[in-house]
Amino acid sequence: MIIANETIVEDSIAHKRFACDLLQCKGACCTLPGGRGAPLQDDEIDEIQRAFPFAMKYLSATHLDAIAMHGMVEGVPGSHATVCLDEKDCVFVYYEENIAKCSLEKAYLAGETTWRKPISCHLFPLRISRDVPERVRYEQIRECLPAVSNGTAKNIPLYVFLKDALIRKFGKPWYEDFQTKCELENNAR
Repeated sequence: MIIANETIVEDSIAHKRFACDLLQCKGACCTLPGGRGAPLQDDEIDEIQRAFPFAMKYLSATHLDAIAMHGMVEGVPGSHATVCLDEKDCVFVYYEENIAKCSLEKAYLAGETTWRKPISCHLFPLRISRDVPERVRYEQIRECLPAVSNGTAKNIPLYVFLKDALIRKFGKPWYEDFQTKCELENNAR
């Protein structure tokens, strides 16, 4: 286990190689079966509501109808998630060349909003507990096997691939400390 400013991080994150390969996985993380969408922090609900008017133009009529009927978010404080269609697609998914992508992120990348997407999505396949202190773990799923192969082939550590997301969540000083600890961990192997 790695301790970075009181956050407990699973050792495997220092060693795992990972780089998304959308051509292979088709954006599977946005369409995982199970009926519950992306976990949300309570303060992200307001962010979603502010970003939605810009993201909605990228969504299909089916997704817009589902949002009109069921809303964008479900759950209670401390346990919110995005709504899913057919217990699979996140309501914010749009398809581009058969690849599931996030309309919130598309609006952000187009410079239409200042908020990218839920932090749980940005950090995936990392998951953060709601414990104190927070715990960060790697969630291994078969849909991400192409990302593991791609990251291994290109020698991209998971913590490097997710640098922007980790800085967004924990801050740059935290990330720099964590990166140093990961490098030491890897050099010791």
